[in-house]
Order: sequence, then structure tokens, then C-alpha cells
Amino acid sequence: MRGKGSISRHALLIAVCCCCLFGAEVSLAQAKSQELTRVNAARAEAFNGSWVINESLSDNTDDAVEAAIKEAGGKVKRRFLRKRPEDFYRGGPAEQELYDRISYDDVLFIAIAEPELRFEYADNFVRLFHSDGRRRRTTANSFYEEGAEDFSFANWNGNALVVESRPRDGGFTLETYTLIEDGARLRIEMQIEPDSFGAAVELVRIFDRASVR
Repeated sequence: MRGKGSISRHALLIAVCCCCLFGAEVSLAQAKSQELTRVNAARAEAFNGSWVINESLSDNTDDAVEAAIKEAGGKVKRRFLRKRPEDFYRGGPAEQELYDRISYDDVLFIAIAEPELRFEYADNFVRLFHSDGRRRRTTANSFYEEGAEDFSFANWNGNALVVESRPRDGGFTLETYTLIEDGARLRIEMQIEPDSFGAAVELVRIFDRASVR
């Protein structure tokens, strides 16, 4: 009997130790989760607000489109002494509107409340998407009512926000957002691949932080 009692006490001690270790691991995991939530919130807050294009620091979108056309083996019309109209390549089919918004619009409003991200462009064009793997539709007025869809996804790579999209035309975009100059400017590196293009449109756009929306 004494032997059995000793074994029982030993088993109880082991069980108590295991419970303590498990509790410590849970507490550590919770602490890490809370810290990650805090870091993500602070990181997202730095991107929030209104942004306005800095044309002098940004690549010209039309130049980038022409470079892609040439790379794909296409021809660009010569203008000789005539100046190319501004935003010359903007305004394709409705299913390609997302490309125009991210590469031509001069204003951007960002509101990130993890895991939801809301990007607003000109003419009330809104992108709603998430950073936790969920899919959400990019919509714009009548296109939303007609059921057209653009899907976007987001994830953090360090302090950079990476957004991947599948526009309505079946193409692809990859946008990398980083803050520069102590948060005063937003740098967006873009890779845009419309389904009808044979090469990617690559450009960098720089936005200045606006004091008010």
C-alpha cells in the first residue's frame, strides 16, 4: 500500500508540473499574440490617412505602358512633334478599371483596421480586402450592382504591405507599399499584368501625405 501511495503522489506531481508548463506556454503564446496585435495596429496606423501623388518623383504611367507594349513586341505610334496627351492609355474596358485606378489616380485614402483594409480612390472607387486570407470584392458603383468582381489579398512583409489582386479581366497586379522619409511619403511599387498584355507594366508611384482628407 505504501508503494502504491508513493507512485500516486509521484504521478500527481508530474501532472501538476505538466499543467504548470502548459499554462506557461499558453501565457507565452497569448503574450506573443497580444504583442503581434499591437505591432500590427501601430504599423497599420502609420499608413492610414490621405495621400496625394508627387508627379515629379513618380514614374510616368504612360511611359511604363509603352515600355510594356514594346517589350511584348507591339508598336507605339510615332508622334514626331506632337505631344502625347496626358493619361493617354487610360480608359480601357470596364473590367480593367482597377489598373487605371492604381496607376493613374492622383489621390488615395487608406484606412486599415486589421484585418480589414479600405483603399479609396477618385470617384468613390473603393477596394475592400483583408490581411487574414479572406477574399473581398473591389467595387465601384454600377460595377458592384452588376456583380463584377475584383479580388484583392494583403499581407505584411516586415514593414511593407504587399497587395495582390485578380482584376475582372483575368489579369494580375502586385503592389508593394512602403513608407519613406519618416512616413511623410508613400512609395508604391507596381507590377501590372492585364490579361490582354504580353508583358508587365512596372512602375513606382510616390505619394505625399496630405494634412487633411
